[in-house]
Amino acid sequence: MESLDKLRNKINKIDKEMVELFQKRMSVVSKVAEYKKRNHMKVLDENREEEVIETQLKNFKQNSMKSEIETFLRDIMSISRNLQKKKIVESLEHDSKSEIMEYDHSCRVGFQGILASFSYEALIDYFGDKVKTIGFDNFEDVPESLEKGDIDYGILPIENSSTGGIPQVYDLLEKHDIYIVGEKCIKVNHNLLGIPGASIEDIGEVYSHSQAFMQSSKFLKTHVNWKLIPYFNTAKSAEYIKKKNDRSKASIASRKAAEFYGLDILKENINYNSDNYTRFIIVGRNMVYDRRYDKISILVTLPHRSGSLYNIVKFFWENNLNMTKIESRPIMNRPWQYFFYIDFSGNIMEESTKNTLEGIKRESSYFKLLGNYKED
Repeated sequence: MESLDKLRNKINKIDKEMVELFQKRMSVVSKVAEYKKRNHMKVLDENREEEVIETQLKNFKQNSMKSEIETFLRDIMSISRNLQKKKIVESLEHDSKSEIMEYDHSCRVGFQGILASFSYEALIDYFGDKVKTIGFDNFEDVPESLEKGDIDYGILPIENSSTGGIPQVYDLLEKHDIYIVGEKCIKVNHNLLGIPGASIEDIGEVYSHSQAFMQSSKFLKTHVNWKLIPYFNTAKSAEYIKKKNDRSKASIASRKAAEFYGLDILKENINYNSDNYTRFIIVGRNMVYDRRYDKISILVTLPHRSGSLYNIVKFFWENNLNMTKIESRPIMNRPWQYFFYIDFSGNIMEESTKNTLEGIKRESSYFKLLGNYKED
């Protein structure tokens, strides 16, 4: 029988070979991270990982140790994922140092809606009235046009102080390769609009965006006989009422929309919350960076196990950072699993922020840094 020293020397030699192989593997993993960032791919590819593990288990002949080799392979996969996440975020930080948000009169900014819409109002408040504006029918038209290069920036409503987040916009942030580069909050007052000469007693149908209906729900409950018909947005509903020229039809929209389309305000300020604000995000193709920026947004998907949410929330407390928002959204084709949209105060170059991001990356199965920008 070999002596213990000889056996240990053999293990040392094997360990040395394993370390060398590990270094080679991580070098390739780094290149995979570069490829995935360049081609906008997610870090976690569950099908690929399961395929690799299954193939290696078939090649492993010692059935008595198959569970151990599976654990070993899964640990290697986890280490590789974490390295990829680290490399991708490091490259984003590097890119952001040279990316400052700049725009001039030739800048093209897209929004969902038309003139006199709240989105247009927020756009002008943020960019001024000299930029080129392009209105779209649907929210998704904005990120799609941004990715195609048809516009330079876009603006989207993401949450309202009365009714909360706008789910479709969270989904678009997950789906599209875009970044949040700024935000603008505006006060929203809704009014019931009708054609000149109409009165509340004439109204039978009301057109507006679903958010406007929700924000005006208390007023609408006093008119249960009205038929509520969802429309593209508030300003478009005002435009529609103008075109129809029907005393029985009304819209819920802004005072500016009433003035723009020559409509009468039948009832003003019908939103139930007098402090009703909508937060809009400015989105671009590249992440921007400035030391004055103080807000960060991320998307994460967590392992489907007990305590996974706690394992990321704890990093905010440990690093003394304020998490200002967390919103969950279901993942398509994965019942009862969710991705989380998170806002928190911080700057990407601060050590506490770096520690928080690194911790969250380690605990998440998917991580996307949406942007670091100035809070409005």
